[in-house]
Amino acid sequence: MRYPIMLVVAVVVTVAAVWAYLRLQRRRTQALAAFGVGGPGGSRRAAVRRHLPYVLLLAALPLLLGGLARPQATIDVPRVSGTVVLVFDVSNSMAAKDVAPNRLAAAQAAATGFVSEQPDTVDIGVVVFGDQALTTQAPTDDHAAALAAINRLTATGGTSLAQAILASLTTITGKPVALPESGSAPPDLGYWGSASIVVFSDGEDTGGPEQAEAAADLAAAAGVRIQTVGVGTTAGATVEVEGYQLATALNEQVLRGLADATGGSYLTAGDPEALAESTRSIDLRLTSKKEPVELTGPVAGLALLLLAAGALLMIRWHGRIV
Repeated sequence: MRYPIMLVVAVVVTVAAVWAYLRLQRRRTQALAAFGVGGPGGSRRAAVRRHLPYVLLLAALPLLLGGLARPQATIDVPRVSGTVVLVFDVSNSMAAKDVAPNRLAAAQAAATGFVSEQPDTVDIGVVVFGDQALTTQAPTDDHAAALAAINRLTATGGTSLAQAILASLTTITGKPVALPESGSAPPDLGYWGSASIVVFSDGEDTGGPEQAEAAADLAAAAGVRIQTVGVGTTAGATVEVEGYQLATALNEQVLRGLADATGGSYLTAGDPEALAESTRSIDLRLTSKKEPVELTGPVAGLALLLLAAGALLMIRWHGRIV
């Protein structure tokens, strides 16, 4: 509330107006009684018709004056916010052309569309992974910087989904994250419920599925959800690596398993247009922020409604507005 003094004014003026109305009615009743008109024997319907219009006008008075105080209420406003780390598989298999022009280029195009549609309340980071993973853009609300990092990607090397997830968790938590030694307790990363990891990959993992599953379990324990986007086709294609032709195909089972382990979702598409469309289905976290909402409009609207009702009743019952 910006001007609380107006509430005091509203109370004082309203009390004075009610007192004046009651005094005026008392004098009116006494004057009529002196001429032998009216008195306590009047009907209830007549009393309602006489007083109701004025009651409505008097009820509008404190609302109008109270509206000048600029009252506010604090409410929870839902919004898409938090941190999203986009993770790109840049292994040699992402050069396959079963999705035109190739898997990596299609993933870049889909991710570019996704970033462009996000509000500035979402911080976006970029991680690339092959045998190892590297954060090429820390999470930021500067989406142009994220887009520049996406456009610099090139395909080379092997694939380690575990390293991709661990690097993403490092980016989110701000501290190095590694898989625990055998028999050791997993590290306590805290809770990061507003963060999501979006992995663009064909699912082929040369690092071993057990490590990827263990990394996904760390993400789940930290409240971080992994969304996976399958790039490629199950029919697959061949790609040339150092003079050799290697067969590669989309491994949906691996990607779906990573998403399921964290409560995320797996999306897939077999062509660039459908892949770009699938990113619109990525489920980001909805958070709420307490924001002040001014109530002057609703209060003034109610006051005007009471004034209009009182005026109409006066015209209908008394033929005037007084």
